[in-house]
Amino acid sequence: MMLTNTPGVYAPQEDTRFLIEALRAAAIPRGAKVLDFGTGTGALALAALRAGAATVTAVDVSLRAVLTARLNTLCRPVRVRWGNALDVRGRFDLVLANPPYVPANHAARGPARAWDAGADGRELLDPLCAKVSGLLQPGGVLLLVHSALCGVDTTVSRLRGVGLEASVVDRRWTPFGPVMRRRIAFLEARRLVEPGQRHEELVVIRGDKPA
Repeated sequence: MMLTNTPGVYAPQEDTRFLIEALRAAAIPRGAKVLDFGTGTGALALAALRAGAATVTAVDVSLRAVLTARLNTLCRPVRVRWGNALDVRGRFDLVLANPPYVPANHAARGPARAWDAGADGRELLDPLCAKVSGLLQPGGVLLLVHSALCGVDTTVSRLRGVGLEASVVDRRWTPFGPVMRRRIAFLEARRLVEPGQRHEELVVIRGDKPA
């Protein structure tokens, strides 16, 4: 997938590719209405169209990301919006989410809003889990990717708590990227990783809203 990117916009990485694979495996129905939570370059929005979606609403809090995604999805049935995806009105057949999930000892600012997510990495995950059921049509599906460092069981439990049938559908170990490498000392001090650990496990979690 050839994409235009601009400085300060999260470029598709292993987690994005992992979620795209899960999207293909999910075999969403033709004509699905999709919400892309934290669209970045628009890579997931385009993947959803290729998988059969009729329309995609792609949302990001970064204005640079919104402008980049609009460029990449030009002349496609994608509505790119600036703001919080959890504030979007309407219901969707599929919600795709690759939210910020990297634990950080500081508030997210600038481009780091695409990955920094509070001390436990759940600053965006918990609100998403709490509200996603209201964004799904009956029979709708959530596909969510994040690091196991953030608490896989916590995510599954919280999704089940709002009525979704939730489970891990795929797992993959991947080397630390630049962001993780820069904060190894913090992660080790919080005992989120073992001393010398330089890989993290990514998971894709699927949540189905009963029809």
